Amino acid sequence: MLEVFNFEFKAMGSPCSIQFCADSADKAEMLYRQVTDCIARLEFKYSRYREDSLLAQINRRGGSGINTALDPETVGLLRYADNCYQESNKLFDVTSGVLRKLWHLEQTELPTKDQIQAVLPLIGWKKVQWDEQSIYLSQTGMQLDFGGIVKEYAADSAANIFQQNGIRHGIIELGGDIRVTGPLPNGEGWPVAIRDPRNPEKIIAQLKLKSGALATSGDYERFQLIDGVRYSHILNPKTGWPVSGLRAVSIVADHCVVAGSVSTIAMLKANNGLKWLRSCGLPFLCCQNNGQIFNQLQVVNKL
Repeated sequence: MLEVFNFEFKAMGSPCSIQFCADSADKAEMLYRQVTDCIARLEFKYSRYREDSLLAQINRRGGSGINTALDPETVGLLRYADNCYQESNKLFDVTSGVLRKLWHLEQTELPTKDQIQAVLPLIGWKKVQWDEQSIYLSQTGMQLDFGGIVKEYAADSAANIFQQNGIRHGIIELGGDIRVTGPLPNGEGWPVAIRDPRNPEKIIAQLKLKSGALATSGDYERFQLIDGVRYSHILNPKTGWPVSGLRAVSIVADHCVVAGSVSTIAMLKANNGLKWLRSCGLPFLCCQNNGQIFNQLQVVNKL
């Protein structure tokens, strides 16, 4: 007899949860431990906040002439980052995290033009030297930041654990990014709501996911409010300034890492984001800065 088990936890700086059907509490607990161990491993390996992470080691060696050895998992993430860079016309750039030194949640004043101009030369994916064996950042002060990839990759990795253990009914949520590995036992999809980026109490769309993933990028959770103006945490690597034009973008795709990167690229494209989304062929919901909503999720019942 299958039962639905629900576990809540915190990882990657976000509230997280998993729900799935299993035939015993012991198996459910075992799966919960496997999933959280997997996510903890990825956080340890790729966190920009840990001095002992692989990413920190790569960043410390920037400009030193010392390469850092790579494993297949990291090579795969770098390949994906390269694909996103090409698809986004160089806007999705995993070396742009250095801009967070100038744009952070505690700041109360805008960075100066000189401060931004001093950081921009440290940004540029093409300045990264890497192959399947090693990686090297060509300038001191350059930084890799997998913040736009790793949480979504972790959700997909957790889904793989479900599938390897025969879990046919499950949902994973990591800080709002969702991956589903099968419907509820009655065949219905897992209910998912999308909230108004300016009014979190209001639901603007809802859908039932039987498989695949949903990810959202926007300026509604992490932003700076300076002199009454809201500045997004999503930063344009070419200008050094937060993006504007779209409030939020939600994407449905087979994999969470794809949904997450497509939604981020749309935000980076700003006023051209909606046109680009329509060319991608993926179901989406787009909220513009003027409050207009474009709902192309197909399976969503708009409220």
